[in-house]
Amino acid sequence: MRAPLILLAACSIALLNAGPAAATGQWGPLAPPNPYLGPLGTSTMHGDAGSSDATPLAGPGVGAASVSAYPLAAACPTLLEGSDRLVVALCTAIAGQAPTVQLIDPAAPGPLGHSLAALQLTKGSLLGGVYAYLDNNDRLVVVDGDNRLLRVGHARDAAGKWQLASAPVADLSAVIPLGDNVTGLVPDWSGNIWFATGKGVVGLVAPSGAAVTVTLPADEHVANSISAAPSGRIAVATTHALYELRADASGRPEVLWRAPYARGSARKPGQLSWGTGSTPTYFGPNTGAEYLTIVDNADGQVNALVFRSATGQLVCTQPVLTKGGAGSENSPVGIGRSLFVASTYGYPYPAVPEGAGPAVPPTAPFTGGMTRVDVDDNGCHTVWENSVRSAAVPHLSTADGALYAVTRLGPDVTTPLDGYAFTVLDPETGAVIASRPLPGAIVDDPLQTSPLITHGRQVLQGTVTGILRVG
Repeated sequence: MRAPLILLAACSIALLNAGPAAATGQWGPLAPPNPYLGPLGTSTMHGDAGSSDATPLAGPGVGAASVSAYPLAAACPTLLEGSDRLVVALCTAIAGQAPTVQLIDPAAPGPLGHSLAALQLTKGSLLGGVYAYLDNNDRLVVVDGDNRLLRVGHARDAAGKWQLASAPVADLSAVIPLGDNVTGLVPDWSGNIWFATGKGVVGLVAPSGAAVTVTLPADEHVANSISAAPSGRIAVATTHALYELRADASGRPEVLWRAPYARGSARKPGQLSWGTGSTPTYFGPNTGAEYLTIVDNADGQVNALVFRSATGQLVCTQPVLTKGGAGSENSPVGIGRSLFVASTYGYPYPAVPEGAGPAVPPTAPFTGGMTRVDVDDNGCHTVWENSVRSAAVPHLSTADGALYAVTRLGPDVTTPLDGYAFTVLDPETGAVIASRPLPGAIVDDPLQTSPLITHGRQVLQGTVTGILRVG
């Protein structure tokens, strides 16, 4: 019986290494690529224009993978990979909190290596400049602290050394009030660059460079990024409501619909604003963008809200995170008919944006928890819930059918000594199919930031001190 047993073991290992996609089939569809973005899955913090947090690229899988770290003395929430397979990172230095663009080769052997080039930008607000994207020429599109819309490109000089250089696209200081900064940034399918500021100014920069805006109600702030659909619609979540906008016949932004949500009585511990923590997520079974979802901030029990993008009609309100912490600062993963919500309730952020308001209660244990919700035209239902303590935004690979996360180890009452693990989940069941503790000497807090799954099947994860590489 030895030979059959060896064959069975080999088949089992092959299936395990293939991941859950071997048994579950293809996830999708993703929305069509935005022609003004870089590669699908790697050109925005949340993967694509619709902020799906899903990617067509395969991750490391469940087998053994090397782990290395790149210390930058900076938090690196934005990691993007261009068509040239170089990573452009937007980091905030620990000393002085100045935003800095770093150019990195993720394929460098051994440790992640040194930065190929770096460029410091003008400092703005804590969330200002965090949400940037790569355009279809691998240039970082970002707004600096002086409210200048820039494109940052990279090229080798005559000596073969990499250089980063910024070029102005538009000066937004004339349309953004003094003391306000851009929070979210995304292109639409016509080449307009849309932006939203912390104090609720939403605008677009046309290909000609002209900027036009609309101002949302005075007490509504924008604390997360914005998303775009192939229809030309733009989704913006404020601290009070979800909006869809588009450019009207004259090229000015117009509000198509507004949907208020339960924002609760205060900011929750583990969130950075008093309201939804979601960047709005487009998803759907036909075009990849029929539905639009956020998680509310209702007192007690929070809910996933799903709307029809075309009309703003509420499809369903589904309680989520009923077995874990009832609050989320993360954008839901949205793909096909499924969305995945991870709890951040009680997560110990080292700082919150100015004006965020006190958390109620001031602190709470980080119990974690994730929920999968499936949607149809008549409503939605919970498929599973688990107790996974994700310390970063989960990402789903449609190529290998795995849900990737970095999880926090240690007790629910967090300490600076807590460790972390690279964790792979089966999105069909919510079960953990692989979890590898990460070396404590090189891994620091991921701060609930979004990872990058590269074309080389690596996961790059920003941390409070630099970048972690798995694979």
